[in-house]
This record gives sequence, C-alpha cells and structure tokens, in this order.
Amino acid sequence: MAEDGRDESLATDDEPDHTVADGSNSLNNSLNNTMVEEGSTLLHTMEICVAEAERRNGKNTVNMQETFTVYLVETRPMDAVAEGRNPAPDSLWRRYSEFELLRNYLLVTHPYIVVPPLPEKRAEFVWHKLSADNMDPDFVERRRVGLENFLLRVASHPVLSNDKILHHFLTEEHGWKEVVYETGFQAKADSRLRALSATFRVRNPDKRFMEMKHYSDELQSHTSQLLRARARVADRLYGVYKVHGNYGRVFSEWSAIEREMGDGLQSAGHHMDAYAASIDDILEEEEHYADQLKEYLFYAEALRAVCRKHELTQFELEMASQDLISKKQQQEELATGIVRTFSFKGMTNKLFGQEAPEQREARLKLLEELIAEGEETVKEKTVECEEHVERAWVDMQRFKEQKDKDLREALINYAVMQISMCKKGIQMWSNAKECFLKM
Repeated sequence: MAEDGRDESLATDDEPDHTVADGSNSLNNSLNNTMVEEGSTLLHTMEICVAEAERRNGKNTVNMQETFTVYLVETRPMDAVAEGRNPAPDSLWRRYSEFELLRNYLLVTHPYIVVPPLPEKRAEFVWHKLSADNMDPDFVERRRVGLENFLLRVASHPVLSNDKILHHFLTEEHGWKEVVYETGFQAKADSRLRALSATFRVRNPDKRFMEMKHYSDELQSHTSQLLRARARVADRLYGVYKVHGNYGRVFSEWSAIEREMGDGLQSAGHHMDAYAASIDDILEEEEHYADQLKEYLFYAEALRAVCRKHELTQFELEMASQDLISKKQQQEELATGIVRTFSFKGMTNKLFGQEAPEQREARLKLLEELIAEGEETVKEKTVECEEHVERAWVDMQRFKEQKDKDLREALINYAVMQISMCKKGIQMWSNAKECFLKM
C-alpha cells in the first residue's frame, strides 16, 4: 500500500503539478452509461464534472516559486437537472496532489476495493512527435478528462461513493484536508516492507487471490506492450502521412510547367496536402483511446494492492495462530514438566534444577493470560481475513465486469477509427485518380 508517513502513502500538497487531459464525448458517455451501479450511489444524486484547468504560479512550503495546474470541479444536484431547472453549479479548485490525497485515503480506508486509478502524472508511451511536457495544453486537457473519469468512477462505486471524505472533497474548498488527516488514516497504512515480507512468507493464501495477482501482472504486461506497439505505429504512420505532402509539393510544382495537365496535377496536389495534414487530428484522437488503455494499465496495480492486503491479513493470522500454538505448548510443558522441544529454558532447568513452585505458578498464570489474549487475537484476525476475502472478491468481480465492458468498447471504437482513417485514404486516392483522368 504505502510507507508509514506522508512520503509515499500520502499526497504532498506542495509538489508542483503540471498537467491535464482532453476528453472525448464517447469516454464521458460510456462512463455515465456503464459505471452507475444498481443501488444508491453519489451519481444518482449529484452531477459531477471537472470543467476546466488553469495554470497558476505561487510559492510552495519552502518559499520557492513554482508553476502548477489547478482543476475546476463542478457539482450540481441531480434532482434540479431532472426537474428542468438549471442552477449554477457549485465549484471549487483542486490540485492534482489533492486528488492523490483523496485516492490514498480511499486505498487505506477501503483495502478490499479496487480503487480507480488517477491519470498519469507524466506522459508515458508517447510517440516522438507528441510533447511530453507536463504543461503542454493537449496533455493538460487529457489529464482533465482523466481526473473527471476518476471522480465518476469513485462516485458511481456502491461503497466509495458513500464515503463522507469524498463529499468533503467535492463540496468543501477549504479545510477538507484537515478532515482527512483527522481520520488518522496514515497510521493505518501498511508499510511496503511489511507487505513484501508477507508476500514471501505467507503459507496458505487464497488461491483465487494468487490467480488474480498473476492476472494483474499479465494485464499490466499486455496493456504496456499494446501501448508501446501503438506508439511505434503512430510514429511510422505520422511519417507516411507527412511524406504525402511531398507528393503535393511535387504535383504543384510540376503543374506550373504543364498546360493541359496543369489543372489535374495541381488538384491532385491539393488532395495530397489535405491528406498529409489530417494525421495530426487522427493521432490526437488516438491519444484518447490510448488514455483508456492506460487507465487499465494503472488499474492492474490497484488490483495487486487488494491481493497484497489479503496476503498481509492471512500472514498476520498465521503468525497469531503460530504464536498461540507456541504459548499452549509452553503451558503444557510447564504443567507436565515434560519438554518436547529443545529450548534454552529446558537446558537451564537441566543444569540448575527446576524453578520454585511459586515461580512456576506465576509463569502458568501469565501464560493463561497470554493464551486468552492470543485466542482473542486469532478470532479477530480470522474475522478480518474472512471479511477481506468476501468483500474483496465481490469487488473484484464487479471490476472484471467493468473492465470487460470498457475495454471491449474502447477496442471496437479504436478499430472503427482505423477503418474510417483507411477509407479517407482510399477516398483521397480516388479523388487523385479523378484528377488524373481529367488531364
């Protein structure tokens, strides 16, 4: 999950944030149509959007000047919209680090939930002509859409949407961070070292979670490979389209020395120029589909976080059970005087004789108390582990249905876009053919 303290688990307020996201209507529509669960969720009562991004300058905690981006979060009561009224939305500005703080709180407070990921902080899997600058307007706009996507995901979740901290985030511009810290969620965050130790030492994890963890690794691997392949294709496609501009230039220059062929060559050159210029809009549209794939690249880590929490709770249960067995064995050995296993205490008894009856009774009484505490701890850990398994498995199934639907829709739309692009290429060459026929 995260390290103890604010450095990893928590968002740092003063970290400069340069970014944002542009949105396609298809993405927002698919979220509204597919993410609203049955039952009571925040999206049933509130309209939520991240309306715009704004670049600002200011000083951080060490009094240094920094440039950062803030996002305008707007909310409106759904009943007013349904009644045909159009009241002005409530609005407030949030930095990316505040979105991070909200998500980190949700991760710690709801460890059995596959918490939706935030959009990337810095551009990844970009083709070489695309700017990787965090303050680039296109990247900032895409991130804006990604942050809105995050809020819609959370607000449509049957559990997360009812968390009071989410309501504070959406409605209280000032003071909401203090409310988050007052929950003490930082102290509940599991250190990565402890989680890693549990991964290697747990003996009897639930096989379903082990399979899901392996699946999350494969999901991340395949989506990253797909994004890399898409970036390489975009690079080559850009070059192919721009080379058509050379056709346009040659045809236009050639037309100047031809009388009968001149008009046809010049017209064909115009079609080539338009075709070459169209690649910029095409690849910009492609970036939106890439962002949808990136979301599931980051979802893989959220899925692993739930599996790691299972490993940790199971490991703690096993440790508590082993400790209880050890205490009971000590009690039996002390009561009978028969030492079944080698121990330093057994050796000292043999060397220096048995301890006094009063000491023995005191130790037996202490062991009885420790055993009673151990039994209570095992019961608590058993309940915690069983509850996590039950709740997490339900949410994992919900996530799987969401994933299947979202990725299917994104890949189909991407294929449709590619088909449309190819048809435009055919149309361009058909137009060029007509120009040549008229020569």
